[in-house]
Amino acid sequence: MNSIERVRGVIAGQPVDHLPVQPVLMMFASKHAGIPYIDYTRDGRKMAEAQIKVAEDFGIDCLLTCSDPAREVIDIDGEGSVVWYEDQGPAIHESRAALTDKRRLKQFRLPDPCGGGRMHDRIKSIEIMRRAAGPGVSIVGWIEGPLALAQELRGLNNIMSDFVDDPGFVHELLAFAADVAMQYALPQIAAGADTIGMSDAAASMIGPSRYSEFLFPQQLRVLEFIKEKHPDVIRRLHMCGKTDPLIPKMRELPIDIYELDFPVNLAAARAGLGPDRVISGNISTITDLLEGTPEIVYEAARKCHATCGKFHIVNSGCEVSPLTPPENVRAMAQYARDYRPDGLRAA
Repeated sequence: MNSIERVRGVIAGQPVDHLPVQPVLMMFASKHAGIPYIDYTRDGRKMAEAQIKVAEDFGIDCLLTCSDPAREVIDIDGEGSVVWYEDQGPAIHESRAALTDKRRLKQFRLPDPCGGGRMHDRIKSIEIMRRAAGPGVSIVGWIEGPLALAQELRGLNNIMSDFVDDPGFVHELLAFAADVAMQYALPQIAAGADTIGMSDAAASMIGPSRYSEFLFPQQLRVLEFIKEKHPDVIRRLHMCGKTDPLIPKMRELPIDIYELDFPVNLAAARAGLGPDRVISGNISTITDLLEGTPEIVYEAARKCHATCGKFHIVNSGCEVSPLTPPENVRAMAQYARDYRPDGLRAA
């Protein structure tokens, strides 16, 4: 089976040859390919080269196009709030955030994803990946979730205060960020992405009431839009950190793959999401992958599978550190190759 068939089979609850493995490999992939991370983030050809190499060398079931938090930000308002580093991803400098003055939101316009900027670079990388890898390889496009982009534009501390001080502005900013996400998803799909991943990293910092009032409606808008336009595209949600209190509401989202970070109580998440929603992730990127041994990683993958059951994709909880021993990533992939979703040994 190819990687798309394998992932779609798990989502549909159909037999597949072995579990899919889709770890979050970004800086690890760049390091493995011998590419400085600044080049990986700035040149879609380099990203494609690194992703194809790491997938082939480790037996990974996807090519992943997330890289950093500054693609949409730069195309919306330039590089004034962004700090570039040689061998790590660009970061947002909060004291220079694009929306330090909230009134500037009125001046913002939706960026053109195909206008030659950093958003376009990811699209071109997807095109390269699809040509090079062929039709059967799963390619995961990526969009910033509404709160992720909102805090990148406004600054994390500022927007957390805004939830209390100016809720109307938060609603307005989240709606703008959702519009950007919807506009960005479509050309990635047209370029060859069979999956769209959406990251809303800061969501674990708000409680269930604010999640339900502010963020959930905008996430729902984005995901329903993608489903309406491209019903066959796989929808994947990643929200870093301990999202346990949000899971009862997250269950209502039209998501194919819930990617859960390692602080989440996996057994409780399975109970909250129900028995037939696909859960990916939860292997610790620190104690298991970075600090552990291949035996520890293999056992961690087994425990996640045992907890989740057949609707499961082997994955790290979040991004795999570039300092992770390669043999630990191999152990994670080996577990996936050794077992079918039903828990029986693979042929």
